[in-house]
Amino acid sequence: MNPGFDAHISEDGLRRQSVAEHLTGTARLAGRFAAAFGEEALGRTAGLLHDIGKYSQAFQARIHDPEHSSRVDHSTAGAKAAWAQKLVPLAFAVAGHHAGLADGGSFSDTGDASTLFGRLKRPVPPCEAWRQEITLPPAQLPALCQKSSFDMMFFTRMLYSCLVDADYLDTEAFMQGGEPPRGGQESVLALAEKVRARGGGGGVAAPPGLLNEKRSQVLRACIQHGAAWERGAYTLTVPTGGGKTFDSLAFALEHAAQNGLERVIYVIPYTTIIDQTVEVFSDILGPENVLAHHSGADYQLLERSEMSPAEYRRALAAENWDAPVVVTTAVQFFESLYAARSSRCRKLHNLANSVLVFDEAQTLPVPYLRPCVAAIAQLVQNYRATAVLCTATQPALDPLFEEFLPGSAPLREICPGAAGLYTALRRTTLQELGEITAEALTARLCEAPQVLCVVNRRQQAQALFEALPPVGRYCLTTLLCAADRRRQLAEIRGRLKAGLPCRVVSTSLIEAGVDLDFPAAYREHTGLDSILQTAGRCNREGKRDAAESFVYIFSLAGALPLPLMAQNLAALQAVQKAFPGALDLPPAIEHYFTTLRLIKGPEALDRKEILKACARGYEGRLFPFAHLAEAFTLIDAPTRTVYIPVGEGAALCETLRRGTCSRALFRALGVYSVAAYEKHFQALYRAGALTLLEDDTALLTDLSLYDPDTGLKMDVEAGQGFMI
Repeated sequence: MNPGFDAHISEDGLRRQSVAEHLTGTARLAGRFAAAFGEEALGRTAGLLHDIGKYSQAFQARIHDPEHSSRVDHSTAGAKAAWAQKLVPLAFAVAGHHAGLADGGSFSDTGDASTLFGRLKRPVPPCEAWRQEITLPPAQLPALCQKSSFDMMFFTRMLYSCLVDADYLDTEAFMQGGEPPRGGQESVLALAEKVRARGGGGGVAAPPGLLNEKRSQVLRACIQHGAAWERGAYTLTVPTGGGKTFDSLAFALEHAAQNGLERVIYVIPYTTIIDQTVEVFSDILGPENVLAHHSGADYQLLERSEMSPAEYRRALAAENWDAPVVVTTAVQFFESLYAARSSRCRKLHNLANSVLVFDEAQTLPVPYLRPCVAAIAQLVQNYRATAVLCTATQPALDPLFEEFLPGSAPLREICPGAAGLYTALRRTTLQELGEITAEALTARLCEAPQVLCVVNRRQQAQALFEALPPVGRYCLTTLLCAADRRRQLAEIRGRLKAGLPCRVVSTSLIEAGVDLDFPAAYREHTGLDSILQTAGRCNREGKRDAAESFVYIFSLAGALPLPLMAQNLAALQAVQKAFPGALDLPPAIEHYFTTLRLIKGPEALDRKEILKACARGYEGRLFPFAHLAEAFTLIDAPTRTVYIPVGEGAALCETLRRGTCSRALFRALGVYSVAAYEKHFQALYRAGALTLLEDDTALLTDLSLYDPDTGLKMDVEAGQGFMI
């Protein structure tokens, strides 16, 4: 190796890593990562080519005298070499290993274009010395790259992930003078044994009672089928309260252990229930084996100097999901699959050879449903993954999976006899109330000592709350900061367990996975899935007879339906006619989702035309990686963050007000923030209640407009705001 060509110099200037050392080290790692989906040679080739531009004299001058040398493009040379060998995905990956995946562009693009085709026309500093030190292995593209542009783009992202992660890790190891403290977790086989032990072994002995007996049947099926079935796409359909969180973990770990898969990735729709799931998994598997990756995770709230060794390992693992069990959000998961930035794509290769569990699968966003299913199908078909759609209300996705997995077996149900299970575990009775006034609804809520009422509007929830007796009343909406929501949920659980008065008015945020058990519930008209999720918070443990545990469905007199719910309500009416008295059984649920998608039409399942852009390009640009990353945003509601100076958040807000900013500060502030729609935000600003910050967020300065019981007020009077 020629010591004259350096790739990196340590911060103290005492150590040097040659270009050849960095290329071979990166190639070794990238090849190992790509081997998970059978492409070790391409991974190695990407690693060997990614920095050959550093063999130029221009780069060497830059690295040895950075103050007096201009920046040097050291990525395009490797992209050109890959392109010359017709390895198009490698050309994209190498060109973007720092800047991100660019759009392919048009073949008429000139060298000043930011597209790949433009970059390939740029002159680069001579760097032919790489050929004297680097020998490329024989490599060719897999057949899937010839199937469609979508397949090729997906493969490109996976290969890009291998390269980016390998480059980060090799550079990190050199700069730190050794391998960083990663790993240390147990194998999936060891974790599967822990789950078996917690579940009573293969026999899964059940305590007395029908509910526990049925739960044990489901768990037995999950353990047995997890061990016996090959990789593929599955459903796990279990009524709310049937134990599906533990059951799905049991299937996933057993399946991973028996099929040689490396990890389990658990995808949850909302951050509000991640902590609950992580707590359950950590208790069973040990906290060192469970990685929570979301904005409020403990290690995310600390600076490096404040982290314990365990927290630092978790922070490192979050960068590339190098952990046996990862719990993350649907937003993080799916947006990463269509991302272009290196930091977002870095973890993608670890989705290969993994079990992917999608909790509350009915919440997969309808406007992105086809791209989401297409991505899941890619991982199952081409990247040795297993997918499990886990929910009490299966969204009837068989036709979409048949479209994207042609020739494969349809989605296979892990727990057979789901319809019988729903009948046996029925714990509530749905009753249609029709239209009711707010006053009459309030009177009914006051008569019940413990009751849940879920409405569609936050303002309506606040109004109903104010009309309830003051002792034991709660209002749960997104107008509360997360810290106050968590406090209220803890109090609610305590009062329910103690048999104390507990009346809760909430929006739909309580429906997905929040583990509460009320004797009665009310739900304003909405989609069937939301109604059944509310029912899942009623008689959850089956301690009362279903005939005595009512879930009342109503519409409020004088309240117009939300426009965005019109199609859901139409589908609900259709299923009420077709399945009277059986809305909570799988045939009715399937009919609801099928009807809803027919009403919405196929265009609504890919509102941003993501798949069309993959197939045909976008505005004349082929392979529009950058465009897709910008277009694929699951949460695109125009909200702005308002930080609330309450509790521990008061000191954090004061730190921010003084101009001190850090990643850890903003993440710590996350639980003391409210996302306000633009109209609400502007009303608060005009009322003089906000101090605007430079990043379009704001501090709430008028604390009279925030109530720790009901959240940020929506009816505010005009005034004048301030800017800093």
